[in-house]
Amino acid sequence: MKRTHYFIAVPLTDEAKQAMARFADQAAPSLPFRTWVHEKDYHITLAFLGDVPPDQMAPLSEALAATAAHHAPFSLQLARLGTFGERKAPRVFWQGVIESEPLRALQRDVYEACVRLGFSLDRRPFAPHITIARRWQGEEPFAPDCLRSLAPASATFSVPEIVLYRTNMERTPKYEAMAAFPLLGTPTASKR
Repeated sequence: MKRTHYFIAVPLTDEAKQAMARFADQAAPSLPFRTWVHEKDYHITLAFLGDVPPDQMAPLSEALAATAAHHAPFSLQLARLGTFGERKAPRVFWQGVIESEPLRALQRDVYEACVRLGFSLDRRPFAPHITIARRWQGEEPFAPDCLRSLAPASATFSVPEIVLYRTNMERTPKYEAMAAFPLLGTPTASKR
């Protein structure tokens, strides 16, 4: 029986996805990664859950709704480019966002809610990013300095919700939104 993987993420707006897709189209000819992420699949992962037993779906949804309700909507701005994996043959090419305390707080609370439900999550520090491409396959080693010559996508986008996604490996786009949980908290007033 095929297992289905689930994850919780911040979705990007259509405008931000389009900006990233334009960037990817321009970058792809000079960066031979094996696969480029479909525009509709761009997101920022907050917690990767793996397989979720059917009897865990209702408690998970309740926990995510309660967690999201305590956070106010906020905005994010696309930022620098980077890679994960071996320096000369990275496994992931990504674009980040400008440091955001609301995003870090949201991720921390989502992570803790999932751990309380018994999910075993990745313990590496949270590194907010949007995957653009995977698996370097160039004949020459990847040259990290090449990223400096690229103008990354530019966009500011709102974050009004978090989404529970299911992965469908046999389809493109491969991520299917199963449920959305609105951020309902009240924004804190800025200090003057």
